[in-house]
Amino acid sequence: MTETSPSIHPASDEPDAAGVSAPKSHPTKSSSSKRGPDFEVSVPIVYGSIAFWLGKKASEFQSHKWTVYVRGATNEDLGVVIKRAVFQLHASFNNPTRFVESPPFELSEAGWGEFEIAITLFFHDDVCEKPLTLFHQLKLYPEDESGPLSTKKPVVVETYDEIVFSEPSDAFVARVQNHPAVNIPGLPSNLRIPSPVLIDDKEKGKRGDTKDSPLVQWFKNFSEADELLKLAAARERVSELFCVMELNPMSIMPLVRNFTSIFILV
Repeated sequence: MTETSPSIHPASDEPDAAGVSAPKSHPTKSSSSKRGPDFEVSVPIVYGSIAFWLGKKASEFQSHKWTVYVRGATNEDLGVVIKRAVFQLHASFNNPTRFVESPPFELSEAGWGEFEIAITLFFHDDVCEKPLTLFHQLKLYPEDESGPLSTKKPVVVETYDEIVFSEPSDAFVARVQNHPAVNIPGLPSNLRIPSPVLIDDKEKGKRGDTKDSPLVQWFKNFSEADELLKLAAARERVSELFCVMELNPMSIMPLVRNFTSIFILV
């Protein structure tokens, strides 16, 4: 799912900047990994940027300060799935390839122009997926160019998407099955996975979510996406209901009660 389509505009922090584009890619299975039964794990994410005009402090080559990021759709810690994020800036920046080795996966810079940023996500070993590259168009100026620029109201561009892992490994499912950043609509009844992995006390003290980010007040609310996930779970339950009806009509009553409660919650 995508809210916006990135485009290409030349520019950066030097006058001779020129934009560079590449095709969007999706997660690819690793052929050497052990896979579980045929079901999916999804991680709702939001990637985007927030840009502030510098006002009186603006110069010819630094008119804005901005932050580009990948966050959980509800600001949860994505470090449970993502090991590293690499932000590819325009070639006119010093060290244009920037590595962020731990959450929150964000990068701040300053410049004068708009350009496309490639964001490559690397996953933990038990995820068994190849890196995923996203593309985001950095925007510094509001769509209504006739209005005055403001140092207090930033330009926010965000895209909602879901990273879907098909047939994930048992180890991965065991590690993330209770994590709020990960959506597992329903585990197959015949799936045998290890007990949930306990989080080390040292890890508990680390905060990789973006709930307390100074930018959180500008983040867009993607609550509609959460509702879609609930509806997907309800649809899955409906499918289970019809399967049971075909096998044993007398066992339908308890499922009907559960089915009703699902729609009340949705």
